[in-house]
Order: sequence, then C-alpha cells, then structure tokens
Amino acid sequence: MHSNINISSLNEKQQEAVISRDKRLLVLAGAGSGKTMTLLQKIVYLISKENVKSKNILAVTFTKNAANEMLDRLIISSDKSGLYAEKLANKQISEEDKNLLRLEFQSKHQWIKALTVRTFHSLCFKILREYGVNEFDNKFKILGDVKWNEDDEFKVDKVIEFKAKETVFEIFHKILIEQCDDENYLFNLKRYILDYFVDKIHINTDKRRSYDKLYTTLDGTKVRSKSEQFIADWFFRNNIRYVYEGKRQVTEKGFTFEPDFYLPDANIYIEHLSNKSSPISGKQAACKKAGFTVEYTYEKDTQDSALFSHILENIVKNRFSEKYKPRKSTYQEVFHGFHSHINEFIKMVNRVTDMIKVENIDLQHIKQKSEEDQHERVRNFYALALPVIQKFNAYCIDKSYLDFNDLIIRCISLLKNDKDIAKILKDRFKYVLVDEFQDVNSLQVEFIKLLLTDETQLFCVGDDWQSIYGFRGSDVSYIVEFEKHFNPSKVITLNINYRSTQNIVDAGNEVIKHNKFKIDKEIFAIKPSLQKIKLYSATEEDSSISETLSFCVDQIVKLQKEGYSSDDILFLYSRNHMFRPNFSDAFKEAGIKVQAKTIHAAKGLEAKVVFIIGLTDGSGGFPDIWLEDRIFQVIKRANHELLMEEQRRLFYVAVTRAKEKLFLISRKGNESRFIEEIPEKLFERIAKPIELIKEKVILCDKCSKQIKTTYSFCSHCGTPLNSKIE
Repeated sequence: MHSNINISSLNEKQQEAVISRDKRLLVLAGAGSGKTMTLLQKIVYLISKENVKSKNILAVTFTKNAANEMLDRLIISSDKSGLYAEKLANKQISEEDKNLLRLEFQSKHQWIKALTVRTFHSLCFKILREYGVNEFDNKFKILGDVKWNEDDEFKVDKVIEFKAKETVFEIFHKILIEQCDDENYLFNLKRYILDYFVDKIHINTDKRRSYDKLYTTLDGTKVRSKSEQFIADWFFRNNIRYVYEGKRQVTEKGFTFEPDFYLPDANIYIEHLSNKSSPISGKQAACKKAGFTVEYTYEKDTQDSALFSHILENIVKNRFSEKYKPRKSTYQEVFHGFHSHINEFIKMVNRVTDMIKVENIDLQHIKQKSEEDQHERVRNFYALALPVIQKFNAYCIDKSYLDFNDLIIRCISLLKNDKDIAKILKDRFKYVLVDEFQDVNSLQVEFIKLLLTDETQLFCVGDDWQSIYGFRGSDVSYIVEFEKHFNPSKVITLNINYRSTQNIVDAGNEVIKHNKFKIDKEIFAIKPSLQKIKLYSATEEDSSISETLSFCVDQIVKLQKEGYSSDDILFLYSRNHMFRPNFSDAFKEAGIKVQAKTIHAAKGLEAKVVFIIGLTDGSGGFPDIWLEDRIFQVIKRANHELLMEEQRRLFYVAVTRAKEKLFLISRKGNESRFIEEIPEKLFERIAKPIELIKEKVILCDKCSKQIKTTYSFCSHCGTPLNSKIE
C-alpha cells in the first residue's frame, strides 16, 4: 500500500487520535481543525501499521459527496502518477464520468476498493440487499431521490433499476383519494381544509368580531360561527336546500327579520341562539302573528355533535314531501379548486410520517397523545392523518418500497432479530468510523450500537458547535453526552484551526460561549490576523437595501482589484429571501458572478472572503426562532432555548467558513444579537455616518445675540430681523 499521508505531518492531538486503541473514541474536531485528514489517516494507519484488513474497516458519513471526497483523497494520495487528480480537476467532466473514473482507480488500488466507505443509507441498502431477505423483500425499490451508486457490480447509469416509479407524494395522494370513499372522512377533510387552510380560524381569533362572517361552509357559504357552520354543513350533507340570513317581511308595516336559516322545501325558519344573540321576544311575537314556523337551536347543545345532529333531525323530520336523502359526493367534486391546499395537507402528513420514523415512535402512542391534545385543530389533524399514514406504510410494504428512514429501521430490525446476520456484520466491521457525528439521529445511533461488540473500535469525528440539522431529526445530545451513550469512552479535542485567522476564530469562540448545551473547548488559529472583521450597518431605513447592495458591490469590485477571484468570495445567509431577488439581481446587473448559499448548504465549504448577510434581529432576521406548528410538537416538543442555540451554531458555522476576510452585513440600530456577542476589539464598524440635525443659528446684526427662529425681532435689543443697522 502506498499513501502520501504521513502521521508525522499531523499535530500532537491528531496523532494521539490516529494511534489510539480506545474502543470508544470521540474526536471532537473544531472548525478547520483537519478532521477529514485525521479520519483518513486513521484508516491508513490501521492498514499500514496495525495490519488491519481493509474489509474490516467501515467508514460512515452522511452525504454521497462526503463519501466520494474520502475516496478521492485516498486515491490521490496513492496515485503516484497524479493522473487521477488531474482528471478530477477537469471542470468539463460530468458526475457520471467522475463516478466511473473513481471506480476505475479504486480497482487499481485494491486496499481502497476493499474498504467500505458509505453513507448510512447506502450502507443499509447494501446490507438489506445482501442479508435482509428474511426481514424484507431483498428486491425492494427505493422511495426518494437516490444519490448513491449501489455497488461496483451495478452499472453506474442503472440507478433507475432500484428506484420506485412512484413518488411519496403520489402514493399519499392516491391513498387520500381512496380514504375519501368514506364520506365522513371526505367531509371531515373538507371541513379541516376550509377551517385551517382557507379561513385560518386558528390565527388572530382575538381580533375577530362576533358579527363577521369568517367561517366557510362545505358549500362555500360564509357564516358567523362554528355552530352555524355545523348546521349549514348538516343541511348540505343531507341534501337539504337552505338560505342563510335571507330577509323576510313579517308585517304589512314592513317589519323584517333575517332568520339564520330558511328551508324553502319545508317552509320553516331556524334561529340559532347563543349568549351573543339579540333578544327574540319581539321576533317571536311578530313571526307568530305572520304565521311563520320558526324552530330554535341552542348553543349549549352544540358541545355534543351527535346530540346536535339528532336535534336537527327532529326539526326537519316529516317536514318534506319526500324523505331527504344524504348527499353522494366524490373527492373530485368536493375538492375542485382546493388542490393547492390538499397538497399542503399531504406535505404535512409526509413530514409527520418522517418524524415518527426518525423518533422511532409507535403510531398507537401518537394516536393516544394527539387525542389528549387540548386543541381541536391538532386532534382533528391526527384523526385525518393517522389512517392515511397507516395505509401508506401498508402500501409500501405491499409494493416492496422503502424510503430512506425505512432502510435504517429495517436494518435495525434485521440486526435485532437475526443473530447470525448480526454476527456476520460484527465480525466483518471490526473498526467503525463515523464522520460528522454531531448530525446523528436516534435511529442512526441505535444502528451503530447494534454493529458493535466489546472488541469493536468505534472512532467518531464531529463538532457539537457545528450541529445545525435539528430540524431534520439530528440530536446534538449524542455528541455532547458521548460518554453517556458509549461508555466507557475517551474524548480527544482537535483545537487548532488551520483555516481561519485568529480574529475570525476568536469571534466564533466568543459567540458560541453563549450556548449552555455544549462541550467547552478553546480553538486557536495558526494564521495571524492581518485585519479586523468588517461590520457594515446600513443607516437609512427607507434606502437600506439599496445602500447595502451598493456597499457589497463596491467591496466585491475592490476585492477583485486586489486579486481575489469570484470563487474566493462566498455570500452566506440563513434564509433564501435574504439573498433573492435583491442581491442576485444587483450582482447580475453589475456583472458579478459571487458564490451564494444558505449556511446549511455551505457546511463543509470554505472561502477566502465571506459575507454574511441578513444579520438583523427579530422576525425575518438571524436569529429567527421559528417554533413549528403545534401539530409537530405532538411528536417532538420544541424548546425555544435549544432552537436559539442551534441558530447560534448556524452563525458559528457561517463565521468559520472564512479563511482571510469576514464581512458582517446588518442594519444600524437592529444588529443581530450574535454581533453583540462578538467583542468590539475584533471588528471594525463601517457605516454611513448619521447626519445630526443642525439648528439654524440667526444672530442679531446689532447686538450679535442669538435670535429665536420663531421671532421676527431681537428679544435683547428689539432690532427687527435682517433690518439695516444705521
């Protein structure tokens, strides 16, 4: 085996990690501390110095790109000809050709080919394909956007062979339509869509007035209350015509009243009475005199829907020439014009399904918990969603479909239930290396634990300060409390930053100190600081956007004159609206071409110059804590402080992408609290000066005393303003 990676080139802590024989080791790698180099050197060291067979090493990461980067760096270090690096650097080469090239060069280096370097999902895919026949159909199809190559024996361009032809959305939509064959479900879903997607009755209810018509009935009529909505819906579902609040003349003197409901086919009026209703004694007398038949319903009876339905049934019974018949409706008829809202509902159901899988929670537990929720909206959502989720899961099993979470869930089940297969995998993977350990979720940790024996070496690399994927299920507690989950264990901290200058590193250190749930460490830079961090705050509220754009364009032009290329400059933001369309349009107009990414997308990247934009406080700024819909809290409760800490980690990641220069873009008087957490000594403020209001000073021509602006003469000597002195 040949490799250019040399342990002597590593620092003391990196060497300690590489040569360690500890069975459970966490390498806590600060930003820019060479974690990937350390992990790769660990692989090389095991093979070259410890005589470990490549087939006994498993390296797991989160993305295909990260796995490919590991393989590329190993191949480049072993390819003495330099041909692989040369071909890989060719920007004209397609991803497909790169994959083929990678396979070709892996075959030339058998020690690399024998390694298992995979994402969690592709590893579980391979295990289930090879060993999972008793757990699941081993000819299963994958639901989702497949971004890995199954194996060497499969053609790279044949990925489609194991990808499901249906999408997750299509399956959910199909099942939802089938579920709507049950008319009760159909109309309950329509009611939910109307209430919470169209009328949004759960928002700003305190600002609504009792006489506003804010509730939509199943047939589209606007009414004033939920009770009236129930009555109208009952009429609609039973195919009874009604008129809502139609004016009726009661006497020859022109006295009129507007009954809540009039049923023309039965010639009866219905008044719904609540504590907000007007006195009805006058109405009753006038209607009796006019010979009108008026029935009354009461708010107190609406608490029991079955009772209220029975009351309505008694009111209309025997009032029609023919027995009224329940309405027969179809999904297409009921939801015509509501497709976008149905799509949103399906997205929520899909999100809930993923969360349930990641948190590994039983559906029955979710059902019980949701039924106990204090809010009708939440209870009704799960009453509608859970039957669909159950049928979705059954459908996927029937069709031999697995999504990404299912791959891990099924592998966990396989390792728990088939001891022979578990032994095969444990005997094979004697060394398990996990990259980006701060991003693991509960499923992935359980899977890792099931691969381990007392003799397995577990080597995890990560940085709790860079854990930014909580929104998709990652749990920072697994790295912060590593010693609790993998006991006994050892932690080695890589605290030298090779990427950024000391000022940039110090800024990151100071900000992250405000987090409580973390592992304390002090990161040092080897690069001296040639300049301070630049903080630009726009001052004029009305023109702050154009002012900021002008500043950024000017700085880019200046940087380019200094020799920086477009690839050297990176714009980062927490939300897309911060960059598009204002910045993107301005750069296009100025002929600037400027890497621009969300901070999440920039994880793992670096640039000589970084601009972080949108650094204002409050809604739409950064941080911007978004406590998700209570619907999702049924599965995993949100914690405001932990969400704020994740936002702070996101800012830390953004700051530590910068190698040489860092620009923080904010607004005067509304700077992000993260800026306030950086010591003043580390940055230089750049701002358009605020013009002070200058009062016009008028002096008396005679005595030289100041004349008040509201006066037309000098109050001291009586000389008129601007008079000629004799």
